[in-house]
Amino acid sequence: MSHSHYDLIVIGSGPAGEKGAAQAAYFGKKVALIEREPVLGGAAANTGTLPSKTLRETALYLSGFRQRGLYGVSMSLKEKVTARDFLFRERQVQHTEHLRIIANLKRHHVALYNGSASFADAHTIRLENRGVAPVTLTADHVLIAVGSHPFRPPVFPFHDARVYDSDTILNLHDIPREMLVVGGGVIGCEYACMFAALGIKVTLLEGRDRLLAFLDPEVAALLTRNMIEMGIDVRFNEQVAAVAATPAHLTATLASGGKVTADTILVAAGRSGNTATLNLPAAGLAVGKRGCLDVNERYQTAVPHIYAAGDVIGFPALAATSMEQARVAMVHAFDLKYKTRIATLLPYGIYTIPECSMAGETEDALAKKGVAFIAGTAPYAANARGQIIGAQSGFLKLLFAADTMRLLGVHAIGEQASELVHIGLVALHAGAGADLFIETCFNYPTLGELYKYATYDALGRRAKLRGESQAPFEPAPPTNPSH
Repeated sequence: MSHSHYDLIVIGSGPAGEKGAAQAAYFGKKVALIEREPVLGGAAANTGTLPSKTLRETALYLSGFRQRGLYGVSMSLKEKVTARDFLFRERQVQHTEHLRIIANLKRHHVALYNGSASFADAHTIRLENRGVAPVTLTADHVLIAVGSHPFRPPVFPFHDARVYDSDTILNLHDIPREMLVVGGGVIGCEYACMFAALGIKVTLLEGRDRLLAFLDPEVAALLTRNMIEMGIDVRFNEQVAAVAATPAHLTATLASGGKVTADTILVAAGRSGNTATLNLPAAGLAVGKRGCLDVNERYQTAVPHIYAAGDVIGFPALAATSMEQARVAMVHAFDLKYKTRIATLLPYGIYTIPECSMAGETEDALAKKGVAFIAGTAPYAANARGQIIGAQSGFLKLLFAADTMRLLGVHAIGEQASELVHIGLVALHAGAGADLFIETCFNYPTLGELYKYATYDALGRRAKLRGESQAPFEPAPPTNPSH
C-alpha cells in the first residue's frame, strides 16, 4: 500500500473541489484531488448546471421558440427530433468543460487521483479503485467537496427505464409525447419548460400553492402564467401517492385522488449529500439532514482542519457560490492573505423559459423587517431591445429604500434576466441608489435601459406618495409588468 503526504487533500472535482484545489495550489501548497467518477467536474459539468442549461438552449433552437412570430413567419419544431439531436450539443459542451478542468488542475500542479475516498482517521484518506491496490494519503487539511445526488422518494419505480431523476434524464432514450414532472422547484421548472418548448405535453406537480416561493411573487406569477401558456399543465398542492407501470404508459395516482398518465416521469424532489461512503465517523464527523455537513462561517466542519463546501453543505447549492465557498475555505485553512469571506449579496438565476433572476431583498423580506420601500418596474414590451427580440412579457423590478432611495433588491423575468441582474448586483454591492441609474447613459437599444425606466417609475411612485404635483424626471411607460 503506497503513501503520500499533502498540505491539502480535496475530495471531489466539482466547482468547489476544483476551485479549492486551485486556490491552495496557487499559493504554493502541495495539493491532491480525488475524484471517484471517470471524468472530472462533478454534477455541474456532467449532470446539472452546464448540461441542463445547454439542453435549454438546444430546446429553444430546435423548437424555434425564440423566433415564433418574430419575423412574420411561423417557426415550428422539425418533424422528428431524436434524443441524439437533443443531447448532441450538451455532449460537446460537457467534453470541452472536462478539458478545461484538467488543464486548470495541471497548470496548478494538483496531483489527480481516481477512486473512492474514505477516511481512515481525521488526517488519513484511503483511496480504493477496482483492480488497483489501495492507496493511503495523508494531509494537514482536507476539503470535502463531494457534491450531491438526487433524492429518490420510494413511491417512484426508478428501476423502470421510463422513470428519471435530474441526473439520469441526461440518458433520455427517446423524446416522449407526454411527460410528468414531479416537483416545482428550480430543477423541475427548468426541465418542464425545456421539454414543453419541444412540443411535449408536460404536467408539472407542485406540493405547495405556488412555484419557487423564494422569488418575488409577481415574478413567480408571471413565470407560472408563461408556463401555462406554453401548454404546461401546472397543478398545485398535489403529491404522488402511487405509480403503476404498464408496457404502454405510466400512471401516477395523486393524493387528491386524481390520476396522470405519461410516457415518462421526471422526479425533481431535491438532493442529498454524497457522504455515505466517506466513513465520516473515522474522522470524528457526523452528517445532518439528507447527508449534508454542518460548517461555520469559515467552512470548517466540527473537526477544525476538515473543511466542506458546495452542495454537500446544503443551501444555496449553486455552482457560483460553491466556487466562492471553497476559495474562502482555503484562505482560512492556510491563513492566506486574500479574500476571507464570500459576498453577502448573491445572485440567483433560474433558467426557465423565460429566465428569472434576483439579488438582494424581496418585498416580503422588507415588509417583515419593517423597512419602508418603493418599487419601480419597467416592462420588456416597452423597451426597444425587448421589441427587437420579440419579448412579449417580462419586466425588471427594483426595490429602493423609501427615505434614501438606496437600492435594496433587483428582480427580473425575461430574456437574459440572469445577465441583466448583474448591473443591479454591482449597484447593490456599491450601496448605490436611484441617482446611479438616472445619471448612467445606457447603450440604446439595450435591456440595460430597463434600469433607468424602472428607476423613473419608482421616483414617480415616491412623488405621488409625497403628494408632489410634478416630478422632475421622465415617467416610465404605462405598461403593467404582469402582462
